[in-house]
Amino acid sequence: MPKMTIDGREIEVPAGITVLQACELAGVEIPRFCYHERLSVAGNCRMCLVEQEKAPKPIASCAMPVMENMVIKTNTPVVQKARKGVMEFLLINHPLDCPICDQGGECDLQDQAVAYGRDASRYDENKRAVAEKEMGPLIKTVMTRCIQCTRCVRFATEIAGVEEIGLLNRGEHAEISTLERAIPSELSGNLVDVCPVGALTARPYAFTARPWELRKTDSVDVLDAVGSNIRVDTRGREVLRVLPRINEAVNEEWLADKSRYAVDGLTRRRLDRPYVRGADGRLHPASWAEAFKAIADKVAGLQGAEMAALAGDLCDAESMLALKQLMAALGSANLDCRQDGAKIGQGAEAGFLFNTSIAGLEQADAVLLVGSNPRHEAPLVNARLRKRFLKGGLKIAVIGPKPDLTFPSAHRRESTAALEAVAKGEGFGAVLKGAKNPAIILGQGALARADGAAVLALARQAAESLGLVREDWNGFNVLHTAAARVGGLLLGFLPGAGGLDRDAILAGAQSGAVKLVYLLGADELPAGSLGKAFVIYQGHHGDAGAARADVILPGAAYTEKNGTYVNTEGRVQLGRLAAFPPGEAREDWTIVRALSEHLGHRLPYDNLGQLRAQLIAANPRFARLDEATPGAWGNFGQAGALGAEPFASPVRNYYMTDPISRASATMAECTAAFVRPLAATGTGA
Repeated sequence: MPKMTIDGREIEVPAGITVLQACELAGVEIPRFCYHERLSVAGNCRMCLVEQEKAPKPIASCAMPVMENMVIKTNTPVVQKARKGVMEFLLINHPLDCPICDQGGECDLQDQAVAYGRDASRYDENKRAVAEKEMGPLIKTVMTRCIQCTRCVRFATEIAGVEEIGLLNRGEHAEISTLERAIPSELSGNLVDVCPVGALTARPYAFTARPWELRKTDSVDVLDAVGSNIRVDTRGREVLRVLPRINEAVNEEWLADKSRYAVDGLTRRRLDRPYVRGADGRLHPASWAEAFKAIADKVAGLQGAEMAALAGDLCDAESMLALKQLMAALGSANLDCRQDGAKIGQGAEAGFLFNTSIAGLEQADAVLLVGSNPRHEAPLVNARLRKRFLKGGLKIAVIGPKPDLTFPSAHRRESTAALEAVAKGEGFGAVLKGAKNPAIILGQGALARADGAAVLALARQAAESLGLVREDWNGFNVLHTAAARVGGLLLGFLPGAGGLDRDAILAGAQSGAVKLVYLLGADELPAGSLGKAFVIYQGHHGDAGAARADVILPGAAYTEKNGTYVNTEGRVQLGRLAAFPPGEAREDWTIVRALSEHLGHRLPYDNLGQLRAQLIAANPRFARLDEATPGAWGNFGQAGALGAEPFASPVRNYYMTDPISRASATMAECTAAFVRPLAATGTGA
């Protein structure tokens, strides 16, 4: 490790790092605009100039590798003069937009101009103006503010994998430009985060609030199963924006567009009071007591086998445990958290977890995707795969529809026969067998089918025969699309002894054998599948479940409650209350707890701490916060005949997959901009 001196202090630093990184290790702050830890070095802005002993002029610290016995000075008069000069150049054409710029208050240019700039400019020429660029419904551009740091260009090219942004011309005429169309990426919102000035801002958030007006709450995203760490910014009772938090093991510092921009759906189509369907067939507002009485009157005449419960995709673990205990007290074993009918959850935990872990994908050298399009199902998992691809040495193959993953992949047909060939070691199976760290990613498109259990068993057989599972590596992965799914499976929100699964519950509702169905935020069921059953819907949006309900119990959205969520890799994380639910809506577990008293089966807890203690008792994994460990390997899946129908991704419209995003006006604009043009041309939906 080379030794160097920084501001008179000798330190030892890792070989291969830059002078800027070495200064940060020494606790010295170096200003920068173009440099970003996760992007390639550009050396554009020159704001990071430092003085190197024996060098004829200041050096760009972001582009200079450290060398043995290097002597660096970061705060000499020469450095100060150079930084002031650079800042003066950057501000020559920058407009005085701070009072109206959405970046105001959290702008790198503002902060560094105050810390390192001059108090006046020597340039009196007219400022130039640059035409705005079209970047779609999510990105608002004011390109006159741009300082050509090229962070956006490098992010789009390297991380997002869409070469839609570039730098045109040279010198004073240089400008960032696009292909004059919306940026076709599920990660485009991160362009706002990487932009150090106000050139790129969030269009849905434009002119809404200043950062110092907002209350900030650390939480976790639930609009996919990645479990991205987020910060929820609220003013009063309204969520105004969601930003990513750094978690190297999950989302690094990025966030998918739906998770970031669908929050306007939290204020639309909300359920804010109980409803009961009257004799006229219409839903009428009711009090909580009236809603509970309607349920109690119906339950009183039913046997346990005539009742069932289905949990949706956005549920927290606390509410699922409470509902499971209530149904058990009522004598019903008809439970299911797999509202898409996925054939998973029976057998060893490894059979439904992303065992490699999201960060662990960076160690894989051969990956097979089966019935999955991670770009739409989990954009940040796709970003990890691209990151690994860019390092080199990664081979990827897809069984299912050929997707545009933003990196090359071999297509191995769409049928189950291709998976059978892999399991025998043929084709890409030989590649997996010869790889050091091979992995299979099994999507819900492969599991939510009639033969899903057989597909799961075949994938397990392939994993065992091809060496994907060893003591130091588990390459068997299930990629979920629902934030509640793994939590429900860990809690056993599944059919008990003699109980009915999702398909049997819907069939029973059609035949009349199941007379009452409790929907806990379940909105993705086929239309008309509940027959004439009495339906209780507990949720936060007036979506499909509420439209079919006989009694509606208004719950809280994920930003309005303290809840536990488990992501696709089995990582337990806590979501926190950032705003209160509207009207008479309440946190979901408290609704189930209150209902239990009216039904004569009082649940044994009165606060969240007591309920979480029961969570841990139900499965010790809930005690290990923010840990992702592979599940115990064992038997799972069920061997059987495989269907001939091709695999298909379960996500047809990335921007509308749940009640919140379907209520979002911003997601409707994204659907019009990105999904409908593809559907019109027949290239996908």
